[in-house]
Amino acid sequence: MNSNRNIPIPPLFLEKFEKLISTKEFPAFSASLDGQPVSGLRVNTLKTSLEKFVEQSPFQLGEKVPWCDNAYYLSGSDRPGQHPYHAAGVYYLQDPSAMVPAQILSPLPTDRVLDLSAAPGGKTTQLAALMGGNGLLVANEIKDKRIGHLIQNVERWGAGNVLITNETPERLADTFGPYFDRVLVDAPCSGEGMFRKDQGARAEWSQDMVEGCAVRQKNIMKIAAKCVRPGGHLLYSTCTFSPEEDEGVIAEVLKTYPEMEVVDIFSVAGFDQGKPEWIGVDPSISKAIRLFPHKIVGEGHFACLMRKKDGKEQKKGKDQWRKPLAKADLLSWRAFCQDVLALEIDEERLKVVGDRLYYQPEEVPETGTLRVAHHGVWFGNLKKDRFEPSHPLALFLPAKAFKNTHPLDSTSPHISSYLQGGILETTSKGWTVITVDGFPIGWGKGVQGSLKNHYPKGWMK
Repeated sequence: MNSNRNIPIPPLFLEKFEKLISTKEFPAFSASLDGQPVSGLRVNTLKTSLEKFVEQSPFQLGEKVPWCDNAYYLSGSDRPGQHPYHAAGVYYLQDPSAMVPAQILSPLPTDRVLDLSAAPGGKTTQLAALMGGNGLLVANEIKDKRIGHLIQNVERWGAGNVLITNETPERLADTFGPYFDRVLVDAPCSGEGMFRKDQGARAEWSQDMVEGCAVRQKNIMKIAAKCVRPGGHLLYSTCTFSPEEDEGVIAEVLKTYPEMEVVDIFSVAGFDQGKPEWIGVDPSISKAIRLFPHKIVGEGHFACLMRKKDGKEQKKGKDQWRKPLAKADLLSWRAFCQDVLALEIDEERLKVVGDRLYYQPEEVPETGTLRVAHHGVWFGNLKKDRFEPSHPLALFLPAKAFKNTHPLDSTSPHISSYLQGGILETTSKGWTVITVDGFPIGWGKGVQGSLKNHYPKGWMK
């Protein structure tokens, strides 16, 4: 049973939308808000092909999500969040409607992309996969309490093109300027589209909250637009229905920045158009899309894509990471590679921060005094005369990249033991990667017939 039915839909919300939505459609719309929410699974194409995953999937997969080629609706009583594949970053569990914005933005492998409100990481991981792990993807989260979740999800995903910042939009715009080819703003909102899966959204809703969100959204978007290069694209999305937070915000952007124009979005059966007539704003905003839960299999969503027609091109900044490693650090890293890795790593992309060694994206601009939470893939720590690998390094590379692996089957009790800190028996010596059905899942260190467990305690369930 859907526990959201314990809290009724706010009467003032229903009264508001009864006036906006046609008399013919309103009963279906209001009934859908008390329906069962749906969930989806998006395959990590950086780690496996869709075909291979379908062949070995331990879950009952439903239909494909129409707007995301590598995602499926989940059916049955499976618990994919508890499966070892989830710990290995083989897939991401996400509301199917939340997959729309990144798919609309469709970044190229050569792009510079900014995900302005990135936590918990669903859209970031999707963007990273669409880019093939190439280019530059800056994932930003302003709230300290949410940054850890974003980092963990990005680390699990194993993408080599993500820089994570913990900053205000203002400081990002001041530092980068019109630098990005594509910017995604998944704005904080009143959450009306989540009413059937989130009791809190129902309990907290008010018209004052809607109007307060709209003010905040307009301020964020006015700053976000400054980060888009001429010819670049800005995607705005929310999980709410109120036009004050949707079409009204876009209208304010167009008014403030005449060089911005709304562009068409791909069409999928069930997608509705933007509704500028609801609040009397620019008719071009009808090119936006609305996802209503009575028309598609998913939750409520809004998305609008804009393009910056002109402006001053930002000159490419000096790369901050083109600095060779200190000789001692480089020797420690090379010694580790010789013993443990079966492939070569581009040393020009390595950067030391404190005692941490990072593998940075292909292009990283000067970040100045920005709070950078992760400078790329955290490879490990430089200790005195040695290098100690980190968990993200195991998840970043394929199994064939490691000289020593300890293969486990996903149904084996040994994999559950490992994920809870257990020690495995082995004939291997030194650093060894544990795999589950061929997917790296973490480190162990072979000593006297045992694999000392190096799975992060904070990740154990």
